[in-house]
Amino acid sequence: MTLLIIYCAVMGLVVGSFLNVVIYRVPRQLSIIRPRSACPNCHHSIRERDNIPVVSWMALRGRCRDCASPISARYPLVECGTGLLFAVTAWRWGVHLDLGAFLILDAALVALAFIDLEQLLLPRSIVYPTLVGVGTWLLISAAHYDQWHRLVVAAACAVGWFVLFYALNFFSPRSLGFGDVRLSLVLGLALGWLGLGVVIFGFFISNLLGAIVGLSLIAAKKRTRDQPVPYGIYLASGTIVAILVGPALLTHWHYWPNAH
Repeated sequence: MTLLIIYCAVMGLVVGSFLNVVIYRVPRQLSIIRPRSACPNCHHSIRERDNIPVVSWMALRGRCRDCASPISARYPLVECGTGLLFAVTAWRWGVHLDLGAFLILDAALVALAFIDLEQLLLPRSIVYPTLVGVGTWLLISAAHYDQWHRLVVAAACAVGWFVLFYALNFFSPRSLGFGDVRLSLVLGLALGWLGLGVVIFGFFISNLLGAIVGLSLIAAKKRTRDQPVPYGIYLASGTIVAILVGPALLTHWHYWPNAH
């Protein structure tokens, strides 16, 4: 178990480094494969020794080796955050097929949260492949563990969340973008795999976080009521919290005895 957690933490650091490329390039409709990563200021390609997650940023003191322009602290933050998230997810699931599905979800939610925070955008080029990846992995898990009922419940929850979010977008498109509607399919599927109680818990936590942060920013005069809200980051955060602690809490409270 310890080796699994360490392995997933290291893998998360590496995946986080790649997610930084995704976060920068996908909203700009650039290839995530070519060309090699380069400084956006001087355009020099980043050397291999300067591409080690977290370590390179610290060694360079957050500046480009060639032009000394600042490198955003977002880079090590994404790498550390993904590494920590992968480690906690490994601790949550252990050696289980479900782990793969939720690691895919972790990576996608990190990328989507930061893109939404910076660009107010949830690209379909990330959402749809994530839906396919998570869905395929859960299908394999259902077949391996003979848990077809969980897969049916998960699919029903995905459809239910999509219908709810579609209705919210239809009646109030200014408050809920269609990117959130697409993302609801992925979140409903993943949370539904854990039980209906976790789906409701995730929706509640997501909106609670959004309300707390939104009202706090309005009170501090950092934003107005008319400004668009990056709802995706709250959906991502609430989903992660629900996955990690939701089943245990609901079982402890005996509120949803069938929570997994």
